[in-house]
Amino acid sequence: MKPLACLLLALCGTLSAQTAPSVNKLYDGQFSSIERELVPLVEAMSEAQLNFVPAKGEFKGARTFGQQATHVAAVIYAVAAKMLGEANPIDMGKAENGPATLKTKAEIVKFVKDGFAYGHKGLATVNDKNQLEMIPSPFGDGKMPRGSAASILTWHSFDHYGQMAVYARLNGVVPPASRGN
Repeated sequence: MKPLACLLLALCGTLSAQTAPSVNKLYDGQFSSIERELVPLVEAMSEAQLNFVPAKGEFKGARTFGQQATHVAAVIYAVAAKMLGEANPIDMGKAENGPATLKTKAEIVKFVKDGFAYGHKGLATVNDKNQLEMIPSPFGDGKMPRGSAASILTWHSFDHYGQMAVYARLNGVVPPASRGN
């Protein structure tokens, strides 16, 4: 019985000795997870499919697949710029869809990838001590905690990823994240 008790105590000591991940690693890990799903989904759609928007139902004014992708990236840029204390480096465009000059699949994929890279740069500013620090909101005149801005990068991207995955499936494209290995 004593050897078992010693083993259990040793295991408990090992578990308690592990340090919790930093806030930065948590936020960046979550953001990386949506990046690994959304970027390949954009790459999986054809040039023509980027202009797809559902026709049946109430979809008047809905974004096309490509506009969903550029909107995600544009919001990432806007939020990360506030986290960095910088001016937004991109044109937010009409309805926060990003620059109107983005037309081709290659341009859209690059914009999305560059947006995620800029988002990681913004997330690098978040730490355990400053996550509750108030920063200017990218959505008006108010302020928000830096940690809230960090979470927006992920949840907003996942929100649109869900819509984009449906658009892809309506076009016969299985999202890469849903494919078997």
